Amino acid sequence: MTTEVRVPTLGESVTEATVATWFKKPGDAVQADEMLCELETDKVTVEVPAPTAGTMGEIIVTEGETVGVNALLATIEEGTGAKSGTKADAPAKDTPKAAADSGSDKDGNVDVMVPTLGESVTEATVSTWFKKVGDSVSQDEMLCELETDKVSVEVPAPAAGTLTEILAQEGETVQANGKLAVLSGSADGSVEPSPRPADDTGSAEDADTDKARKGEDAPSAKKAMAEAGLSPDQVKGTGRDGRIMKDDVARAVAAGVSASSTTTSAPAAPAASPRAPAPAEDATREERVKMTRLRQTIARRLKESQNTAAMLTTYNEVDMTAVMELRNQYKDEFAKKHGVKLGFMSFFTKACCHALKEVPEVNAEIDGTDVVYKNFVHMGIAAGTPTGLVVPVIRDADSMSFAAIEKAIAEKGARARDGKLSMAEMQGGTFTISNGGVYGSLMSSPILNPPQSGILGMHKIQDRPMAIGGEVVIRPMMYLALSYDHRIVDGKGAVTFLVRVKDALEDPRRLLMDL
Repeated sequence: MTTEVRVPTLGESVTEATVATWFKKPGDAVQADEMLCELETDKVTVEVPAPTAGTMGEIIVTEGETVGVNALLATIEEGTGAKSGTKADAPAKDTPKAAADSGSDKDGNVDVMVPTLGESVTEATVSTWFKKVGDSVSQDEMLCELETDKVSVEVPAPAAGTLTEILAQEGETVQANGKLAVLSGSADGSVEPSPRPADDTGSAEDADTDKARKGEDAPSAKKAMAEAGLSPDQVKGTGRDGRIMKDDVARAVAAGVSASSTTTSAPAAPAASPRAPAPAEDATREERVKMTRLRQTIARRLKESQNTAAMLTTYNEVDMTAVMELRNQYKDEFAKKHGVKLGFMSFFTKACCHALKEVPEVNAEIDGTDVVYKNFVHMGIAAGTPTGLVVPVIRDADSMSFAAIEKAIAEKGARARDGKLSMAEMQGGTFTISNGGVYGSLMSSPILNPPQSGILGMHKIQDRPMAIGGEVVIRPMMYLALSYDHRIVDGKGAVTFLVRVKDALEDPRRLLMDL
């Protein structure tokens, strides 16, 4: 009996993916739900489990090939096959993304190859080697980390042995399927690191031994710890042999681990441009860190956004008195009935949806020589997370109530902080709201998120003296900033939009009456 393995649903508007890595080969025994391969789209990685137990049959789509949704990937035959080259009993889900093209020669040498890097990615930079020539390595132990324009790729050892040669040094660029290093020793050995001891309260020598036994922390976790100001001692690792993973850092931050208690200072930010070496007395007080390829790509794309769109920003200010009074009056009753707090974001979301109906070009996008007007509002709400800024999308926000908007914002925000947002939840936005006020920003110019034509920046609410009715009174004021694409939005439309938002917030009754 033959069972087909097909491409799963990849998410809204995603129609194809690239086969990144096969963890099985024809003849291997597989268990039900054991991971067979990994697919990569432009934003996320998708694991494909075995639909049934049996023997790996034919692999239809090889690594590096692009496939559509529901395409046939491979077949599984009824019965049990033999394992070869890897640990027979290790679940595939515990196997890191591997250099699947690694092979061994008659002398027992094993080549460590660059894994498939993803669609349209043909090269990578060797970021860090975690082993040096002469070191003994265990199968699946991390050897190095590669960086591409989109992701960081960890390269594990395809077999146990000794690292005899490193062919690509740190900082060098390697091509897809290029050779990174050579291992010598038994290709089918399985020397596993000792488990991490449960009691870490030993002597300094014991601590050093424990550290040696522990597997290397994931590079993404190291970066997240550096950004959050945490030390490895403050994060409990759940990976193999106690390795700290990215999700572990997110959980530690969410649990309220204080960055001030860390004993290891975070790496200094990389210099904006090359400069002369620091004097000897200052050299120990700074650290130069090469910008990652991912960060370089982010910087380049943000600059491309500025270069492509005719971006302009217009400003106004809003008196938040009415919104704050309305919120204070009904927040307790609102929370009791709907089970969610009444915040300011629902007011701003409703106000923007109201204004977008009057100025539809702010909710449109340019497609070649066409202007695509959207008769709906998929509102992007920027959210800060321990690993960076993400923009989950609230779909059809224009047809939602205050309570529905608040629930959606709370749910998306929690998923964003836990790193559980799917690709589909961050796609398809037509307009974005960014709230820099939560960080204390008084005034800023947000950058457009192409292909969107508008983004609203909220800022800090600050008491200021205002002239009202011939008298000076203190009012809670907020600056608003609308960045827009002048190719499609005229100045009149941008100012009208911002004034309509201001009017709706200063008199929320206008939202109820559609005025």
